[in-house]
Amino acid sequence: MADVEREKRADVPDRNPDPITGEPGAHPVGTGLGAVVGGIAGGYAGKEIAESIDPTTEDAYWRDNYASRPYHDASTSYDEYRPAYQYGWESRSKYADRSFDEVEPDLGRNWESVKAHSKLTWDRAKYATRDAWDRIDRSVRGRTTGSAASGRTAD
Repeated sequence: MADVEREKRADVPDRNPDPITGEPGAHPVGTGLGAVVGGIAGGYAGKEIAESIDPTTEDAYWRDNYASRPYHDASTSYDEYRPAYQYGWESRSKYADRSFDEVEPDLGRNWESVKAHSKLTWDRAKYATRDAWDRIDRSVRGRTTGSAASGRTAD
C-alpha cells in the first residue's frame, strides 16, 4: 500500500509533522521541555560559578599581577584595567554555558556601558577581560575535576 494511502487510514498513527518543514516526528513539547531544562541547567551553572567568585580576591589578584600580563602597557594604571577584569569575571558566570569566543562580540558591544571611567577601548580591554574570564574558567574546571576519591579539589 502506498505511503499516502496508509496515512489516510484511521489506524495509522499521526505523523506529528513539523509545522515548518512538514517532516514527521516533530515533538514540540519535548523540544520546549529540552529548552527549559537546558536553560535551568545553564542557570544553575551560572549560579555555581557566580557563588565561587570572590570579587575582593579577584581584584587583589589582578592588582598584583596585571603588570606582568603580555597586553599590559606600562603607561596604563590598574584603575584603567580594573573594569575590564571585573567584566571578565562577572561575564564568566553570566555566560556559564558559552565560550569567550562565542560571547566576545556581545561583550564588545556592551563595553562602553560597563567600563565606568576606564579609557580603554574594547580592542585593548578585551585581553584583560578574557584573562579574568579564563582565570575563573580554570578555577571552576579545577573544582569539578578535583580528585573525588581523595576528597580534594583544585584551588
